[in-house]
Amino acid sequence: MDDFEKSYKKANVFYEEKPKSSFGKSVVFPFVSGILGATLVVGTCFGVPQIKEKLIGQDTLASTTINNENSASSSATQNTTTIDPTTIMSLSNYSDATAAIAAKVQPSVVGIKVEYSVNSFFNQKGSATASGSGIIITEDGYILTNNHIVDTSSSSSFYTVSEATSVKVYLYGDSTAYDAKIIGTDSLTDLAVIKIDKTGLPAAELGDSDTVKVGSFAMAIGNPLGLDNSVTLGTVSAVNREVTDTDGKKFVLIQTDAAINSGNSGGALVNSYGQVIGINTLKLSGDGVEGIGFAIPINSTKDIYTQLINDGKVKRPYLGIGCIDIDEQKSEYYNLPIGIYISEVEDFSAAQKAGLKPGDVIIAVDGTTVTTRDELDEIKYSHSIGDKITLKINREGKEMDIELTLAEQP
Repeated sequence: MDDFEKSYKKANVFYEEKPKSSFGKSVVFPFVSGILGATLVVGTCFGVPQIKEKLIGQDTLASTTINNENSASSSATQNTTTIDPTTIMSLSNYSDATAAIAAKVQPSVVGIKVEYSVNSFFNQKGSATASGSGIIITEDGYILTNNHIVDTSSSSSFYTVSEATSVKVYLYGDSTAYDAKIIGTDSLTDLAVIKIDKTGLPAAELGDSDTVKVGSFAMAIGNPLGLDNSVTLGTVSAVNREVTDTDGKKFVLIQTDAAINSGNSGGALVNSYGQVIGINTLKLSGDGVEGIGFAIPINSTKDIYTQLINDGKVKRPYLGIGCIDIDEQKSEYYNLPIGIYISEVEDFSAAQKAGLKPGDVIIAVDGTTVTTRDELDEIKYSHSIGDKITLKINREGKEMDIELTLAEQP
C-alpha cells in the first residue's frame, strides 16, 4: 500500500506543517566548493570594471625596461628585459583590491557557536555543539544567519536534541563570547535573526543581488571548520539556480565556486564593491563534485529579516489542508483527475470556511492549472494574507469554483 493509498483511505497529513529537520541534516550541513587558482581569478576579474582599473592602472604602456646588474660579471654589464606591465602590476594591484574588500567586510561577519542538550534512548544526558557564521545588519546588534545553525531541535528513536540552550557570538578581532538571543527563525527560507546586547557595531553594506552577473567576482567570508575570519575567492557561477535540499525544500540561489565549507554557513558572499550579495548556505558534495556552493540572494532576505525583527516570525498565507499530488499513474489507478488531492481539511481553517472537503481535487488556481503542491504554494505565496483566490476543484467527477480567503499561517 503506497503513501497515497494510505492517505486516500485515512487522511491525516498536513503538508504545510512539516517536521523540523533532523539534527544530522540540519547541523552538519555539507559545505564544499572548489577554489580557482589566483591566475584564473585575475583573468576573470578583468571583466569587473573597478578591479580592472586597479589591475591595469591609468597608464597603458606597452612595455617597460628593467636593468639588472649582473653580479657575476666584473665589468658590471647590464642586461635589459622587456615585459608587459600588466604582468608585474596585475597581481600586486589585484592583491591590494581584494585585501581592501576583505578588510571592509570582515568586521561585519561574526562567528556563532550553539550548544544543545541531548537525551539518549537510555536516558543518558549529554550535549552537542554547532558552529557557523552571521552578518551584522544593524549597529545595535541584530545579526542575520541561517536557521539551521540556531534552530535544530529534533528527535529520533535513539536520541532527542533540544532547542538551543546557548548561543554565543564572536566579533571580529574580539575574543569575548557575547550571549545572543534568538529573535526569530524561518525554516522555509533557512534564515534566522539573533541579537547581542552591544551597540556601535559595523553593519555590513548590502548590495543588490538582482544585478549580479554570471562570471563576476565573488568573495566568501566566514568561519569554516573553526578557522575564524577566513576569506576565499571565486566567481558567480550562476544566478537564479533552483536547488532542492535534503529536506525537500526548494530554493532559488546564487551559485559560486568560492570555497565554502562547514562553518561558512550564514556568512557573507561579497561582490567587488565589498557589498554583501548573498548568505552562504548550501553546497553540493560527493565523488567528482568540486566548486559548487550556493548563497541566498540578499534581496530575498530583506523582507524576511524585517519581519523576524518586528514580529519574531514570518507571516504567510495559509489554506489549512493536507494534500497529495495526483500524477498520471495515480490518476489512472484511482480514477481521479490529475491535480492536488485534498486528504484532510483542518478545523476552523480557511479551507474549511470556504467549503473544501477531503476527496476534492484542486486542478487550477486563479485560472492557472496546477498539478503539484509546489505549484500551489508558488501561487499561494505570491498573495498576501486576506487576499481572495479562486480554486477550481473536481468533486466526485464534477468541476466547480470555490473562492477562498487566505488566512495567516499558524
